[in-house]
Amino acid sequence: MSTPVPRRHGVISDHEVFAGNFALRRVDPDQDLELVHSWMNDPEVARFWKMPWPRAEIASYLHRQDRSRHSTPYLGILNGVPNSYWELYHADLDPLGQHYPAREHDVGLHMLLGPAECRGRRLAADLIRTVSTRLLARDPRTRVVAEPDVENTRAIRTLEALGFRRAADLDLPNKRAALMVLDRD
Repeated sequence: MSTPVPRRHGVISDHEVFAGNFALRRVDPDQDLELVHSWMNDPEVARFWKMPWPRAEIASYLHRQDRSRHSTPYLGILNGVPNSYWELYHADLDPLGQHYPAREHDVGLHMLLGPAECRGRRLAADLIRTVSTRLLARDPRTRVVAEPDVENTRAIRTLEALGFRRAADLDLPNKRAALMVLDRD
């Protein structure tokens, strides 16, 4: 099976919306623990990620993500500074795939902007567009999917503005989610 999820660094430079270089670097569960822990415990992030956990639980989570056969955790780094946490995953192999007619080449994404000063500046939209464009370019069969909480209207509006369509609302074990799908078209 081909792998539409990047397994190594993906450098994106000279983006037309934000200045500088953006890269995804695979998370090092030990080295990046403090940063990810602080972001997950930010009240705005915790509201939808629901992971304001103690350090040890975040460490365990990052190690599970790092060992996963279908999901890869990344730090988004803009101009050398970490600013976001990402999980890119094979949606058909993820529990999400049991809740919609997943295709073999569907790539799911989870993303959060860590530093509060990065939020509310369209940066999330620009980064999601950049990563989604890159994912779609890897294989013509790829679709990008996301499943924000239905209460996260900001994320849903952002995804819709980027061309994602709301395909369904799903009852997942930890939330009611809006299934958002971005096709190559």
